[in-house]
Amino acid sequence: MYRYILDLLPYKSSFRFVEEIAYVDADGVVGHYTLQPDSFFYADHFPGNPVTPGAILTEIMAQIGLVVLGIFLITEGKAPANDAAAAAAKPTSPTAAIFPLLSSANVEFFKMALPGQRLTVTSKKEYFRFDKLKCRVEMHDAAGERVAKGTFAGFLKKL
Repeated sequence: MYRYILDLLPYKSSFRFVEEIAYVDADGVVGHYTLQPDSFFYADHFPGNPVTPGAILTEIMAQIGLVVLGIFLITEGKAPANDAAAAAAKPTSPTAAIFPLLSSANVEFFKMALPGQRLTVTSKKEYFRFDKLKCRVEMHDAAGERVAKGTFAGFLKKL
C-alpha cells in the first residue's frame, strides 16, 4: 500500500531504517524498524555488550517520522502513475529526487535499544509549509515502553 513511499526514500542498504509503514495520513505516520544484530554500528558500540547508538535511534526517528511523512505530503498521498523507479529517473517527475534536509532535532532518550528489538515510531505533524515539516516523534519498543521522544524539523526539497 505504501510501497511507493519506500521506493522514494533516498536511503539505501545499511543506512535505511524504515522497514514498514503501518499507517500514514496528512497528520502523521506510524512505522517500524527491527534493529539488525549484524548492523555495522554494533561491532564497536560496545564490544561484547552492543547498544544502539543514540545517533542511530535519532536517524530512525527522522527517517520514519519526518522523511516518510514528508514524502507522503509532497506526493499528496498518491503513488506515481507508473512505477516509482521509472518516475524517479524522469527529471520531470513531481517526485524525482526528493532530498530531505534535517534542520533541527531535539531528542530525549529514556531507555536502551538493543540488537533484535522491533521499534515503533509514531509521528504527529505540527506544521508543513514552504517545504518545511515539523513533527513530534516518539519511539517505543515492542513492549510499548518509550525509548525516545523528540521534535524534528526539516526541509524536503524536490531537486
